[in-house]
Parts: sequence; C-alpha cells; structure tokens
Amino acid sequence: MRSYEVMIILDPEVDDRNVAALVDNHLKPAVKAGAQVTNIDVLGRRRFAYDIKKRSEGTYIVVNIDAEPDVVKELGRRLSIDDLVLRSKTFRPDAA
Repeated sequence: MRSYEVMIILDPEVDDRNVAALVDNHLKPAVKAGAQVTNIDVLGRRRFAYDIKKRSEGTYIVVNIDAEPDVVKELGRRLSIDDLVLRSKTFRPDAA
C-alpha cells in the first residue's frame, strides 16, 4: 500500500453539517476495497484566486489515505463524476 493525499474542493452550496457525510460516502468504497483512511482535515471555506465552475469560493478537505493505486484511481473517478465536487487532486507526498 502507498500513502496518498487527496485534496477535495466542494461546492459552497453544501451545508457545513453535510460535508463529513458527503466525504464519507466517497470514501466508503475505497475502505471496502482495503484502503485505510489515516486523517480527514476539513479546512473550511476559502476564496479562489479565479472562478471554478462559476463559483468564487469552496470548502476544502484534505484526506490522507493508504491504498493501492487502482483504489485511488477509482476514488478519483468517483469524485470527478460528483457535481458537488468542484475540483479534486491526488498526489503521493513521499514522491514529491
């Protein structure tokens, strides 16, 4: 297993109370496939330098996960499909 860091930017229309549930729904299939979530850090709302999908701000979440590469690829695919996710980025901190 490798360590990954997934940064997710959610639509500001998502209520702050529903952020954890939304992230959990995306992580459930990865955990079922054997991934281990080591940390979830909700950074809150931040203003963008430029608009993304006609939004000027978004809710930032950083998830640290230990998983196989194909599990992380599937997680990225699921995040890209969701309309409430404005942007997501996955990288390996040990490779940087």
